[in-house]
Amino acid sequence: MLAKLTSKNQLTLPKSVTQQIGSAEYFEVTVQGGQIILTPVRIQRADAVRAKLAALNITEEDITNAVDWARQS
Repeated sequence: MLAKLTSKNQLTLPKSVTQQIGSAEYFEVTVQGGQIILTPVRIQRADAVRAKLAALNITEEDITNAVDWARQS
């Protein structure tokens, strides 16, 4: 299948390709060996992230401590 890159660097993906990957609004773009690789990314909303943190019993204090630790030189 061919896809054309426009003068504004826009690329339209063929419908048959997008149907295979499902609904994705964002893609991670990488280049490997001269090939452009698009990987669908599902953006999570803040509420979903908070729910995941709560499910893992991660507190605000845990996050603050992790950030402080990561910023140490």
